Amino acid sequence: MQKEMICNGCGRKLRCSDDSGIFLEDAFVAEKAWGYFSKKDLTRHRFILCEECYDDMIARFAVPPDVEEVTEL
Repeated sequence: MQKEMICNGCGRKLRCSDDSGIFLEDAFVAEKAWGYFSKKDLTRHRFILCEECYDDMIARFAVPPDVEEVTEL
């Protein structure tokens, strides 16, 4: 069980229930294994963004992300 998540954008520790270890807020988690023809060949990058930092990031996109509603998680 993961006990701590820290936003790479703002450095804030995401809220977690002390007794159950359940996170009380969601986060955006991105992971990329870089392949050939990049300057990051054969490395893996991973980061976590709280919802506020995610919103700040996508607000700067020239083309917004595709968003669709889901009925089940």
